[in-house]
Amino acid sequence: MRKENAEAQTTTAPKRPLKSRAGLARARRVVVKVGSSSLTSVAGGISDEALTSLADVLAARRRQGTEIILVSSGAISAGLAPLGLAKRPSQLSTQQAAASVGQGLLMARYTEAFGRHGITVGQVLLTVEDLMRRTHHANAHRAMERLLNFGVVPIVNENDTVASHEIRFGDNDRLAALVAHLVKADALILLSDVDSLYDGPPSAGARRIPEVTGLKDLEDVRIGKVGKAGVGTGGMVTKVEAATIAAQSGIPALVTSTENAAAALAGDDVGTWFTTRGVRQPIRLLWLAHLARIQGTLVLDDGAARAVGERRRSLLPAGIVAVEGHFEPGDPVALADTSGRVLAHGLTNYASDELPRMLGRSTRELAKELGRGYERSVVHVNDLVLLQPHGSSAVQAASRTLQGDEAAATLGA
Repeated sequence: MRKENAEAQTTTAPKRPLKSRAGLARARRVVVKVGSSSLTSVAGGISDEALTSLADVLAARRRQGTEIILVSSGAISAGLAPLGLAKRPSQLSTQQAAASVGQGLLMARYTEAFGRHGITVGQVLLTVEDLMRRTHHANAHRAMERLLNFGVVPIVNENDTVASHEIRFGDNDRLAALVAHLVKADALILLSDVDSLYDGPPSAGARRIPEVTGLKDLEDVRIGKVGKAGVGTGGMVTKVEAATIAAQSGIPALVTSTENAAAALAGDDVGTWFTTRGVRQPIRLLWLAHLARIQGTLVLDDGAARAVGERRRSLLPAGIVAVEGHFEPGDPVALADTSGRVLAHGLTNYASDELPRMLGRSTRELAKELGRGYERSVVHVNDLVLLQPHGSSAVQAASRTLQGDEAAATLGA
């Protein structure tokens, strides 16, 4: 394909978000996430039938002109049988080994399945740093745009082989929400083996929740654990969290089953639709608000709490009364008032062992005594994100609202 032809195929997201699921029929760029339970099982590895069926649906939509980005779990699960493992391992290094083996198998199947339709796929493995560091984020964005320009379907997964417990997305649902933000998608579709969000166990006669317009719609909702294949890490909780992240940042989301993929893309009345409730934010702040592993807490006096929470000012050492936890420069921390209410998350410029001698003192005084390096704010306003009222991000609020006992996620492939 000539360069000018590739450039001509660039699709940009509409200026206004889709207002209803019916708009999916005309969406120009969609991120689709499929979970391990929909593609694999411990007994049989990759299900060729399930994978091919999904590829057929996505390829048909791609040939109609819609740009598709597929976020696919399944690498760890696909690597279990070749390594002689009977179940998903809990040890990080063994998960990484399984991901290394399984990712190649997974991509080979996708290459074959999409190839039958004359569509090329490209592997994109991402880490948290790829989306958080400015230069890495720009590179990831350019690479994705170029793949889409060439008519390629990018297949995205977390780079589990090099991931750690401390630096990871945790599951591919949340990764998909950030990828949707990265590529400025029109919508995010989260597929699993459950056709919709219900207000209780579907087997007990619960009712489908067709639309979520805010956290009030999730009150008293009870949900289940990981998929029936027993190989995933997310479950419905993480899908609701991911959909909430997307909706809060201006991207509508739909949660439904893999069997409903074609109907979802056609805009039919399936699944649960999450309407947009915010504007698009820098992806780094999106991560900081919803996904960052908070390493400690800075307790602010009343004046600093008002400056940060109401006027969105940088945090200076003079306004800090206590330091909790252990952290290094650049780590994410919570900013709380003296009652314990968390006002914001931010990236600290100082380590926890540096701060005690700085508390309550002006930057001018500190610079005079300790050097000009101490003229900096503790948390700069550009590295700070205010949380919703009562100190909860959308994800935290959704997690508390949804009444379930999901197991903690490990690696998300």
